[in-house]
Amino acid sequence: MRTGNEPLHARSPLKIRCGLALWGLLWAIAGTVAFINAGRPEWAAACAALAMVAATDLAMVIRHIRQGPHYQPGKGIPPYAPDRGRNDAFGTRNDTGRRRNTGR
Repeated sequence: MRTGNEPLHARSPLKIRCGLALWGLLWAIAGTVAFINAGRPEWAAACAALAMVAATDLAMVIRHIRQGPHYQPGKGIPPYAPDRGRNDAFGTRNDTGRRRNTGR
């Protein structure tokens, strides 16, 4: 259930995602180097491809962090108003927001 104050209490996953992408990038680079030294070019290519994916993810995360509060709502961003029945997808509420008698 939505309470309407998510931006005040939500924590952005971007910093942890940045750390995990960096950790994965370091391990993928280390794997590439290790497999090259071991004479396994197929596994080295797989680790290099994984390093490219991790580097791309890291670049996107850093871009989103630098874009500011749009992607990381802070204390200055006001909360969203609760729904209060305005999104009536199933047609069970009338204009005043009360439930209609559907005969059930």
